Amino acid sequence: MSPQTETKASVGFKAGVKDYKLTYYTPEYETKDTDILAAFRVTPQPGVPPEEAGAAVAAESSTGTWTTVWTDGLTSLDRYKGRCYHIEPVVGEDNQYIAYVAYPLDLFEEGSVTNMFTSIVGLHFHRLAMKQLILT
Repeated sequence: MSPQTETKASVGFKAGVKDYKLTYYTPEYETKDTDILAAFRVTPQPGVPPEEAGAAVAAESSTGTWTTVWTDGLTSLDRYKGRCYHIEPVVGEDNQYIAYVAYPLDLFEEGSVTNMFTSIVGLHFHRLAMKQLILT
């Protein structure tokens, strides 16, 4: 490439894939009366820790995406994000866990059960972190 046509990426933004558990796995979180609570039976892909799989569920069904995007800074993540706050193994099953996720009520359209179920249930079946996912 000639020097005249070279371009340089912006210094302020670095694109890339991110770990969900850094933001969406919050074991210290105490649920609120206004949270919508869900429990998912998760079978992570080989090599994926259960915390990452649970955090992926919380992220992808709320404010997250698999890649870093510049619009991340435009939304109040702490106000709207889903949080995987607890994970426990399924007794008698190898590599299966129950991931407990809290969603803030403000994340969903008021009075729309369809919106809530579409967000929580309908957006997970192509997730690469999970081999299997069941809303329990």
